Amino acid sequence: MSRLFSLPLAICVASITAHAQGTASGCVLPDSVAVRGNKRVTSEKIRADAGLAAGDSLNYRVLQRTLRNVFATGAFDDVQAGCEVSGGHAVLTLTVVERPLLKGFTIKGAKVISEGTLRGKVELPTNRPLDPAAVRATVQKFDSMYQAHGYYLARITPVPDTTAGDVRIAFNIDEGRHLAISGVDIQGNKELKDAQVVSAMKIKPEAFWFWRKGEFDDEKFQGDLSERIPKLYEQHGLIDVQIVKDTLLVDHSNGKGMLQVTVDEGARYRVGTMEIVGNHHFTTDELMRYYPFQAREQTITQRLRGVLGHKDRDIGSFDQSAWDDATTAIRNAYSNEGYIYAQIRPVVDRSMRDSTPVVNLRWEIDEKTPATINRIEILGNDYTNEACIREQLIILPGDVFNQDRLIRSYQNIQNLNFFESPLPPPDTKPANDQGDVDVIFRMKEKRTGSINFGASVGQGTGVGGFIGLTQPNLFGACKSASIQWQFGQFINDFQLSYTDPSVKQTRISATVTAYHTQSRYTIADLGQSRSSGASLQFGFPVRGSPFTRFFVSYGGEAVKFSGGLAARDTSINSQYNFRSTLGFTLTHDNRIDLPFASAGSERTITAQLNGGILGGTASFQRYTTELRNYTTLGTLGGSAPGSQPMKLVLGVTARAGMVFGSDGPFFYSQSFALGGTQYGEQLRGYEEFSVTPQGFVNATNSNATRTSFGNAFFTSTVELGLRFNQMLYTDVFYDAGNVWNKPSEFDPTRLFRGVGFGVAIVTPLGPLGLDYAYGLDRVDQFGNKKPKWQLHFKLGQLF
Repeated sequence: MSRLFSLPLAICVASITAHAQGTASGCVLPDSVAVRGNKRVTSEKIRADAGLAAGDSLNYRVLQRTLRNVFATGAFDDVQAGCEVSGGHAVLTLTVVERPLLKGFTIKGAKVISEGTLRGKVELPTNRPLDPAAVRATVQKFDSMYQAHGYYLARITPVPDTTAGDVRIAFNIDEGRHLAISGVDIQGNKELKDAQVVSAMKIKPEAFWFWRKGEFDDEKFQGDLSERIPKLYEQHGLIDVQIVKDTLLVDHSNGKGMLQVTVDEGARYRVGTMEIVGNHHFTTDELMRYYPFQAREQTITQRLRGVLGHKDRDIGSFDQSAWDDATTAIRNAYSNEGYIYAQIRPVVDRSMRDSTPVVNLRWEIDEKTPATINRIEILGNDYTNEACIREQLIILPGDVFNQDRLIRSYQNIQNLNFFESPLPPPDTKPANDQGDVDVIFRMKEKRTGSINFGASVGQGTGVGGFIGLTQPNLFGACKSASIQWQFGQFINDFQLSYTDPSVKQTRISATVTAYHTQSRYTIADLGQSRSSGASLQFGFPVRGSPFTRFFVSYGGEAVKFSGGLAARDTSINSQYNFRSTLGFTLTHDNRIDLPFASAGSERTITAQLNGGILGGTASFQRYTTELRNYTTLGTLGGSAPGSQPMKLVLGVTARAGMVFGSDGPFFYSQSFALGGTQYGEQLRGYEEFSVTPQGFVNATNSNATRTSFGNAFFTSTVELGLRFNQMLYTDVFYDAGNVWNKPSEFDPTRLFRGVGFGVAIVTPLGPLGLDYAYGLDRVDQFGNKKPKWQLHFKLGQLF
C-alpha cells in the first residue's frame, strides 16, 4: 500500500573482549559502568534504566536484559555494550544513539478526507522521542481511512526533516483516484443468476453510461453483504443463504478492482401450512386477508412486468420480505384498533415434505388490552393558540388509540404551515397501569406574517408592481387576514380578506372578502373591465367526515365593460351591471404537503344561483366540479434527522363546469374560456382564448369575441412530478380539454391535447409556475395540423 517510514533500529549485544593488559575474567565482574554517546538523557538515568551496577556478574542473559531495558525506554535508536580493560580494571561501556525529539507534523495533499479528520487519528506526542513504530501505525490508519472511502490507490509517504537537530514529519498524501469496480463475480450461485444478485447491490460495476462510474464504497459493499444480497435470496425462498467469502482484487496499474462474492445458497423452501393462534378481536378470516402466499389474481403491474420479460418470485416459494411486510400490516391493523401493546410473533418452522424443504408458518398473537388516549399534550406553541391547533386533531382524549388517525392529525397540523417543517413525529407514553397512553405533539413556531412588495410582469397584464400584507395566523388564533394591491400599466387590483376558521369557538368558519379591480387585458384585445364586490361565506363541518365541509355564501358584484370586445360587440351592455349570488359548495380535502400535494385527494362541487328572486341584471345558474388525486410513487433521501425526502408524485385532475340560463353581461367572468394559464380554464400548449366552441383559432392573430366563450367545459391533467420540498416542484404533464356552447353539447371524447414540462416555486405572492407545453391539436389557418411549443407562466394558486 505505501512506503513505510523507518529509522535504523538495532540492538547489538557486544562480545566481552579484553584489551591490552586485561584478562577476559575481568569483564565478568566489571569495576564500573560507563555511558557514551548520550546528550539529552543523563548517564545516571541510563544506568538506572539498565538495572546493572559495578561488580555485578555478567553473562549473555544479563547483557540481553540490560540492553533490552535501555532500549525499552523509547529514547534510543541504537544501544551497544562493550568492555574495556586497562590497568587491571574492567569497565562495561553502554554506547547509545539518541532518537530525535518530535517537534510537530504536517499533512499535505488531503482533499477527499479533511485534514482535521486525519489529524484526529494521529497519536504522535510532540517533544518526545520519535517512535518509528508509531509513524508506521499512523500511515496504516490513513490507509484504512482512504480504503473505507474507496481510494485503494492512495499513497501516504512520511518524510522526516532533521535539519535543526530535532525532527518534523510531513505526511505527503497522493490520494490517487477512486477505485472503479470493473466487474462483480458471484460464485457458488445456482438458483439466481449473477445479474439478479448484482441488480440488488448498491455497488455496481462501471458501465458506458456516465452515471455508472463503478466507484467502490466499502460501507455500501458491507450493506450489500449483510442486508441486500441476503434479502434478495430470502425473497426467492432461499432463507438459509450465507455469504461464505468476499474478496476485492485490486489492479494498481490501472486503478480497477474486481469483486468476488462466494455464496452458499442452501435449499429453496416452499410454503407449507399456515395457522393463526391467539386472535380474538379479529377473526381468522379477517387476518388471512394479509396472508401473502395465497392465490390472487395478478395486478396490472405484475402483468406488465411479465410482458416485459420480468419474472416475479416463483409461485409457492417462501418470500421472507413478503412475510415480514404482512406481519407489519397486522401490527398496524391492531394499532389502528387501539391494541398498541399487542404482540404478533411470526413463526417460521423448517421441515421436509415429500423430500421438499418447506416452511410451516404461524402467527402467534397476544392481543393484550386496547389502549385509550388519556391526554393529548401540545408543546412548543408559544404564539399559536392551543385551541386552534386542537381543531386540526381527529383524535380526542377518551378515544381508542388509532395509528392512522394519529398520523392524519399530525399531517393536519403540519398543513397549517405555522411551524418549522418537518414537524417532529408525535410521541406516545404510558399514562397509567391500565395501558392508556398520552399523546404528545411537539412543534417550533416560525414567522408566518409577511409584507411583500416589488415588481411584477404578466402575459397580457404588462409591467407593474405589488404591495401585500398577509398574516395567516392572526393573533395566534389561526385567523387569517390579507391586503393585496397590484398596480401597473394594465391592472389596478385591490383586495381585502379575513377568515375566521372557528367562529366563537365553534366548528363554523367564516370568510369576508371585498375587492375593487380595474384591468385591461391586452391578449386578444379583450378590453377593460371595472368590478367592485364583496362576499360572505360560512363553512360547516359534515358529521362523520373530518375532511368534508359544506359552505354557504352570498356575494354581490357590480361590473362595467368598455373598449376592446365591448366596443366591437354592441350587444354587450357597457353600463354598470349588478350580480347577486347565492352559492353552495361541498368539498372533501385530505391532501398533505401543500401547496405541492404529495398524497390525498380533493373533491369539490359548487352551485351558484344568480339573479331571479335575488335581483340583478342577469338570471342564471353556474355549476362546477373538481376532482384531484395524488399518490407518492417513491421517495429519495430524507433519512437524516430534520430533513425531508424528495417525493415522486403522480397526480390526476379533472374539472368540469356548466352554465344554465343567460349570464348576459357577466359572460366575461362567468362563462368559460379555454387555453393558456392566465385567464379562464387552463390548457397548456395553447394561447389564451385559442380554444373556442368553434374549434382552435390562432389567438395571436385574432381578437376575442363573445363566441370565444362557452357555457360548458371539461379539462383533465395527468402529471408526474418531483417534489423537492415545500418550495420547489417540477413535473411533466399531459393536458386535455374542450369548451362547448351549451351543456347539451358536452362531449368529453372530443378534446384538445397538450404535453410538456414545468417548474413551480413558492414566492411571497404565492406559487409561481413556468410551463413549456406542446399543443398536439393546433392547426394553421387552412385547418392543417401544426403542433407547436408554447411558453406559459402563472402567479397564484397552482394546485
